[in-house]
Amino acid sequence: MIVDSLMRRRVVTVPREADVRAAAQRMRDEGGGCVVVTAAGAPVGMLTERDVAFGVVAHNDADKPWPGGHGGVRVVAEGRDPAATRVADVMSSPLATIEPAATVEAAAERMRALRVKRLVVVLGHEVRGIITVTDIAYAEPMLNRSLIEGWVKSRWEG
Repeated sequence: MIVDSLMRRRVVTVPREADVRAAAQRMRDEGGGCVVVTAAGAPVGMLTERDVAFGVVAHNDADKPWPGGHGGVRVVAEGRDPAATRVADVMSSPLATIEPAATVEAAAERMRALRVKRLVVVLGHEVRGIITVTDIAYAEPMLNRSLIEGWVKSRWEG
């Protein structure tokens, strides 16, 4: 099975200059848990509901697993004003991506390796969709065990 057959094709985007409040309102209005952040129309990061609540550090450290540690910029949990905080300051970056022709197994392995729950599906620089761990769990139940084991090991051992 390939990613293209499971991905969600509707992707909500916000520009990197948007404030966190506006991005959170888009998530609420669209019924999603994340938005893809764009710059000049190209995807550059992701903001999730957890980022809004707890925040994650935005970094470009190639030697750390994406999205890195959780000790950096905070939004709600740190008392920051979401209307005064730019998405670019708290988004997860670099963006975790996969191509539509990749196998679901490859997507599951990438999620496990990067310790993420979502991958943005891109072809070139064009966003085609999003695939989530939940999408994979429903379609490929045996892969679910591998994903869970990977997250547990990375969380407690790494």
